[in-house]
Amino acid sequence: MDEKNGKNLVKILKAVANENRFLILKCLYKNKELAVGDLAEMTNKPFRSVSKDLGILRRAELVRSRNFNLNKRYSINITKFPRDLFHFLVERWDGK
Repeated sequence: MDEKNGKNLVKILKAVANENRFLILKCLYKNKELAVGDLAEMTNKPFRSVSKDLGILRRAELVRSRNFNLNKRYSINITKFPRDLFHFLVERWDGK
């Protein structure tokens, strides 16, 4: 593994290791696409906290956003999410 890939992997693992961000990813996995307000309500976390965590997940390229009316909608970035890590997490989310 070269240095660039190693740093990217560390960034991804740090993003996923946070309990709040893990919960956000779980909500996005189950609901496909959500706005910050929806995620804040579902996770029972402050809007600002969820927004900050989404920024970290975006910088790690684990989630993507799109504008929808006046809101941004977030979803899991399946094309950039490391496949083995994604499958590992999905097994836990689905209770297997």
